[in-house]
Amino acid sequence: MKLALVLPGGVDRSGEWRVIPAFLALITRLARVHDVHVFVLHQETAPGRWMLAGAQIHNIGEGWTRLRAIAAICAEHRRAPFALIQAIFSGSCSFIAITAAKLLRLPSAVHIAGGELVALREIGYGGRQKWKGRMREAIILRRADAITAASMPMLDALNALGLVATRVPLGVDLQAWPALAPRRRYGGPARLLHVASLNRVKDPSTLLRALAELMHDGMDFHMDIVGVDTLDGEMAALAQRLGLQRHVRFLGFKTQRELRPLMESADLLVMSSLHEAGPLVLLEAAVAGVPTVGTAVGHIAEWAPSAALAVPTGDWAGLAEAIEEVLDDEALRLRLAREAQRRALLEDADDTARRFNALYRRLCVHAHDEA
Repeated sequence: MKLALVLPGGVDRSGEWRVIPAFLALITRLARVHDVHVFVLHQETAPGRWMLAGAQIHNIGEGWTRLRAIAAICAEHRRAPFALIQAIFSGSCSFIAITAAKLLRLPSAVHIAGGELVALREIGYGGRQKWKGRMREAIILRRADAITAASMPMLDALNALGLVATRVPLGVDLQAWPALAPRRRYGGPARLLHVASLNRVKDPSTLLRALAELMHDGMDFHMDIVGVDTLDGEMAALAQRLGLQRHVRFLGFKTQRELRPLMESADLLVMSSLHEAGPLVLLEAAVAGVPTVGTAVGHIAEWAPSAALAVPTGDWAGLAEAIEEVLDDEALRLRLAREAQRRALLEDADDTARRFNALYRRLCVHAHDEA
């Protein structure tokens, strides 16, 4: 089967920088049994092609990107026909995938993986902030032959819009990121970890204020913050004002190889996002034996209270209290870690690929029956 995948990015030719590990894991597994062509919109500014994870990557680049992406899919289809077109992320990706699929009379699928369904106007985030975005999603998603999303909160958001979707978590590649049994803590400062780009939707100010509350309560801890700083040092300045210099390190971007030892040494992953479809790092932490405390979004809301602890978004005091609760109760921390790992191992990258393959077979059989 020849497949077209439409992505916004995450497939850099280096295979390490500017990549999304779950995307690479899925592409690798699909490419073992299919001829996979990935049409990526903005990986590089200029058009280009390269091989990655067994797939042919078609970088569209800047300037009339949507029209040129549709044209590129149609041109590749003329060379050898596609069986199906899949978008990961809605917005421009779903517009391209579904428009090309309709032109070529092919089935289409869309995986909701970001902020397509939300409107966080206070930070200028989300695909539903303006009427044009709401109208586009309403029209485009209703023309998809199948919609998937990673977590139940995302499915609930789709159902509220009258859209039926299937849950397909983007799982961890256990070959690249092997499982490690949860470990008991043995004294010393608690080691906390936060992995996410520093941007408004990840709400790092709530994270830092929660850490300041822990410090004032006398808790002994150390927090490593991993991720690209898109806020020009604003969070480092806030940490300074809050007196967190001895407790917090801003480490910037880390490759998966560099992240792994940080994860293995952590006692707890802490997330403070205003919105998540996942987050993927929760699954990585779970596989590595580390439990998560965070705001009630995506998998964190889905797994609470048996496999994670969740608090309302923006609630820094509640977040601090939840962190303290887990760190003061080792039995609870280990119980959360074991249940989180059980779930993450059941829904690993192999399971993700099986679910997508089953979906593709159903869509292609249905398309054949209708032809």
